[in-house]
Amino acid sequence: MKFLTLVGIVGLIWLVGLFAFADRVRGFTPAPEPEQADGIVALTGPSAERVNAAIRLLEQDKGERVLISGVNREVRRQELRELTPGSTRLFNCCVDLGFEAEDTGGNAREIAAWARDKGYDSLIVVTSDYHMPRSLLEIRSAAPGLELTPYAVSTPSLDTSRWWRAAVTARRMTLEYMKYLAVLGRATLHRVVGDNTHAESASSEPAAS
Repeated sequence: MKFLTLVGIVGLIWLVGLFAFADRVRGFTPAPEPEQADGIVALTGPSAERVNAAIRLLEQDKGERVLISGVNREVRRQELRELTPGSTRLFNCCVDLGFEAEDTGGNAREIAAWARDKGYDSLIVVTSDYHMPRSLLEIRSAAPGLELTPYAVSTPSLDTSRWWRAAVTARRMTLEYMKYLAVLGRATLHRVVGDNTHAESASSEPAAS
């Protein structure tokens, strides 16, 4: 009986967390006008809208450069340029392509390395609305000191206000929530282990005489 009660409590907490996560996703769009940052990063996805939004922000002088992270290795720069509206000169001079990332964690590491190389302290992060919470969490884990401003792109196929009414959208939101929880758990574990390691190292140091 106690076990069933515990399972019920855990299930309720999980369900409340799912709706809270979905509410956060809904709050990302429409994206407000961002303040100027050092750079802009776009995480590639199923459509070109993320990249297009990042280029529009660059044209509005919201950042010095754009990194498009997670570009397919088979895609050439000119091919990507042809899919992106805007100034050819601006694209050629101020857009960097990242080919190393194969998932969101890889995006985060690629973004962190790019920001360090450029000496950037603040970034505007462009990705889809449902993908934004996990992206921010991954980037903050890879580069804790960066100031991040989310700029989410709406997903036409995802009705964030009534996502639970259709199996397809409910599945997508639930899957993203589970991925987010996995990243959150990993980040929390690393932080706790890191803090403990630091404390043990400090306690093992000989006292000053």
